[in-house]
Amino acid sequence: MTPVKQGSKYFGLYAFLRTCSKDQVVLSFAEIERLLGAPLPPSARAGRAFWSNRGRGALQAAAWMEAGYHVQAVDLRRQRVTFARPRLRYSVRREGDTVLWDGALVRALRAHLGQTQAEFAEQLGVRQQTVSEWERGVYVPTRSRSKHLTMVAERAGFPFTAEEQGRRHAPGDLHTKTS
Repeated sequence: MTPVKQGSKYFGLYAFLRTCSKDQVVLSFAEIERLLGAPLPPSARAGRAFWSNRGRGALQAAAWMEAGYHVQAVDLRRQRVTFARPRLRYSVRREGDTVLWDGALVRALRAHLGQTQAEFAEQLGVRQQTVSEWERGVYVPTRSRSKHLTMVAERAGFPFTAEEQGRRHAPGDLHTKTS
């Protein structure tokens, strides 16, 4: 993730959140604009994509994620964003190099991203019903979908630790650090 530098557009939001002691912070778009000293781009009001917790290529996401927060909820009608510190760290099972995704883990990733089932399905290239079936435990993701879910999770900074029975993790393994 790109470090947030003083003078960058989203540094004011980063600085505010970094010094905040609350586990959850609700800010209006107007309050965020005051922190930035500039208006938010039109995409911030147009949809949830601007507010996603993606780890690469989004300067705004770097601001809150580097400060230790994730977007938990976005209310476009009221123009409010809820930032929260990730408190949970999910322990996931692995089989070889594949994370075994179950319904609760899929649901947690979707919630972490702040997406509806339809939005999540679109991102993954599956039907909304497929996401619903995964979350309800009707089916589990295929091996290739599991790898895709893992890539999405890594990019979004989803807090999880992969464990494989009988094997110690080597440097570079998927999120082996716990906090």
